[in-house]
Amino acid sequence: MIKTNAPCLVILLLSQSVFFANSDDWPQWGGRDIRNFVANETGLPTTFRPDSAEVTNSVTTLVPGENLKWSAPLGTQAYVTPAVSQGKVFIGANDALVDTPRFTKTGGCVLDCLDEATGKRLWRLVMPMLKTSNKQFNYDDMNLGLCSSPTVEGDRVYVVGGRGDVLCLDINGQADGNAGPFTDEGHYLCDTRVFPDKPGRFDSTNTPPLLPPVELQPGDADIVWRYDLLTELDVWPQDAVDCSILVYGDFLFVCTCNGVDKSHTRIPSPNAPDMTVLDKRTGKLVAVMDQPLGTAIFHGDWSSPTLARINGKDLIVWGGGDGVCYAFDPQFEPGKDGKPGILKKVWWFDCNPPQNKLKDGQKLPYNKGGIGPSEIIATPVIANNRVYLAVGQDSRHGPGKGCFSCFDATQTGDITATAKIWQNLDVDRSFSSAAVTKDGLVFIADYTGILRCLDADTGKEFWSHDLKGRVFCSPFCADGKVYIGTEAGRLTVALAQREKKILDEVRFDGPIYATPVAANGVLYIASQRKLYAFQQTRDQPKR
Repeated sequence: MIKTNAPCLVILLLSQSVFFANSDDWPQWGGRDIRNFVANETGLPTTFRPDSAEVTNSVTTLVPGENLKWSAPLGTQAYVTPAVSQGKVFIGANDALVDTPRFTKTGGCVLDCLDEATGKRLWRLVMPMLKTSNKQFNYDDMNLGLCSSPTVEGDRVYVVGGRGDVLCLDINGQADGNAGPFTDEGHYLCDTRVFPDKPGRFDSTNTPPLLPPVELQPGDADIVWRYDLLTELDVWPQDAVDCSILVYGDFLFVCTCNGVDKSHTRIPSPNAPDMTVLDKRTGKLVAVMDQPLGTAIFHGDWSSPTLARINGKDLIVWGGGDGVCYAFDPQFEPGKDGKPGILKKVWWFDCNPPQNKLKDGQKLPYNKGGIGPSEIIATPVIANNRVYLAVGQDSRHGPGKGCFSCFDATQTGDITATAKIWQNLDVDRSFSSAAVTKDGLVFIADYTGILRCLDADTGKEFWSHDLKGRVFCSPFCADGKVYIGTEAGRLTVALAQREKKILDEVRFDGPIYATPVAANGVLYIASQRKLYAFQQTRDQPKR
């Protein structure tokens, strides 16, 4: 059996014993391995405002923000929730602001590493759009930018890149030299080749000639190793790759984001694995899930894996593109004859209730009239041996029937009929992951813009609030408050308690798709164009 080393395992065990993290950093999506969107932060600013522009008699004046520590430009679209670790902030966007003429704007994406104290950019990874003449290829064609929130461990940053690849990056970039084995960043940063429409799509025999490389500078990223999901596994991403990588011991658990082509009816790569395991030191593929979801995928695989410690045993929990939540045993037998090992399922739970799948004994269609089943886009959140998870669909499908489930994670096999603790059918289709507090509250939002406070044990609704804007991000709890943003550019702050009390509504300069986070006394809010860092100033009273 493949085992994790003892120090890593001890850390993992400790991380499961509390709701809040002991460290003040926020190094990954969800903060910690259990992906619970709750932080152990106090003293966050009671009021805050971004900087803005006032126009008087055709004269534009900059109005400084309130409790604004710094702001940093991003692009014109930003979906990545920042990670904060070791004095650095990691955030992604599209390539609208890349430096030209050194780089070419292709509709691709960037990952920025910023100084935590000042917001100054330390290094940047430019990822040109992956282009092909295949007219059915519908990946990354909306200029979304980077969609995978990075994971930081030690001196390494792990992210699923904009070219459908898993990247291990040096936390210091090129400033301390070019670490290997990957040393061809000069070509990677300017790879604007168009892949021909041939069988094999992106295999090594179907590769156009490389363009001249860019000359590397200290402000460029340092790719340590790269694993290409498209070339190696024939993965066909749908719209975006947005898995946030889970580190477990010496391994990375990565959802491949496989899905449909432009017809939205055909799965071009039904045999591609949906969940993979890579060696974090080398990028080598070491395991895949036991059976691919294949044609059971509704639209795409977009959920991120979570670590759960259930009755003394570790499980990797993940939401599938078929609407089913799966738990895998992270201990796997090595593969033979050069083949990867197999991740075995421990249990599975269908998060689509019968009324969302059937009517009068007939299957309801996917994406028609706001009814029917949905995939899982949110990340499973684990608390007290329970999983909290919503279902949802592509935003272009509009609102529709959803379901937010709480179920027991201690069983085995098909637990759909036996593990349900409660389900809330008032929660419509949702992108949001949950925030479960130590006081027994769970906060969840749906795509239509309704934020709900529920009893974590029973599902009883304590209150709801219309955010007056569509929601793509997740609610975030810290300092006794819950924060959530909308596509309308409004950030709502409420007390994280059983009685509804809205504290503030803050207007930003564009949509808020990324989840707010806090680290080391600073609140981070990313709009489409800027990342804002807010901190309580000395002349402002604390609540």
